[in-house]
Amino acid sequence: MQTIIGSGGAIGVELAKALTEYTTDIRLVSRNPEKVNSTDQLVAADITKREELEKAVKGSEVVYVTVGFDYHHKVWQNTWPKFIDDLISICKREKCKLVFFDNIYMYDKDYLNGMTEETPINPPSKKGEVRAEIAKMLMEEMKVGNIRALIARSADFYGPSIKNSVLIETVFTPLSKGGSANWLGSKKHKHSFTYTPDAAIATALLGNTDTAYGRVWHLPTASNPLTGEQWVDKVAKKMNVKPKLRIVSKLMLQLIGLFVPFMRESVEMLYQYNRDYVFDSSKFEKEFNFRPTSYQAGINAIVEADYSHLRK
Repeated sequence: MQTIIGSGGAIGVELAKALTEYTTDIRLVSRNPEKVNSTDQLVAADITKREELEKAVKGSEVVYVTVGFDYHHKVWQNTWPKFIDDLISICKREKCKLVFFDNIYMYDKDYLNGMTEETPINPPSKKGEVRAEIAKMLMEEMKVGNIRALIARSADFYGPSIKNSVLIETVFTPLSKGGSANWLGSKKHKHSFTYTPDAAIATALLGNTDTAYGRVWHLPTASNPLTGEQWVDKVAKKMNVKPKLRIVSKLMLQLIGLFVPFMRESVEMLYQYNRDYVFDSSKFEKEFNFRPTSYQAGINAIVEADYSHLRK
């Protein structure tokens, strides 16, 4: 049994599809799980409660964590460490492998131009501090051999038919409605995005490769990322709309945040957009002979899947 905890999100859904390459015994866990494949086993659970998490994990060979707790630093501080501590303990007892889907919030902000698995850990945000803490918890258990686990790390992501993607919400959606794209920080800096189908295929591959455990992996992400201006131009061209662009400053973000909690929580992450943000996945690509989806192909797939009416 291979179990996805947090199965309803952008990565969880794609991961459920990708795992069919390896097994038909797939368990989907969330508050209100829905089948992705006809043979999926569904388990409704509040994973913040240990007894429900135990039931969700029981009998699993591999557990994938693709959870997205509410995007608020206090929620993260109160929820993530306890959840990871409980999960590590349960996986030890069940003797199951653990695949943790991670982000790059813990990396030093002065080393974002060419991020690798060796980039220094020095979180510049409260949410980054939480991510660094839980990654350290996992790494320490891995190093001493208490658990077989790996960390699969992604840049910001984008992909067809997903929610909770900054790029989709700030660029694709407003342009599709004839409005202006809202780019954070500076439009002149490069910004990598990981394509969700690539991330899922790679995560499934890692989870089913014995030699991948005990390590941190950057998931496949196209090299030579676009600048904010280039992202808007290419998306607009594919949609056949005008490439209108509005820069969202820190002050604007703070003002919007008075009414929109998600945007308020994005203020401390603005540093990712006022410098080049370049994600290097060459280790994974060489190890598994994997070529990431190009940015143009990703844009084409999203527009064709979700905004096809604009092409008529």
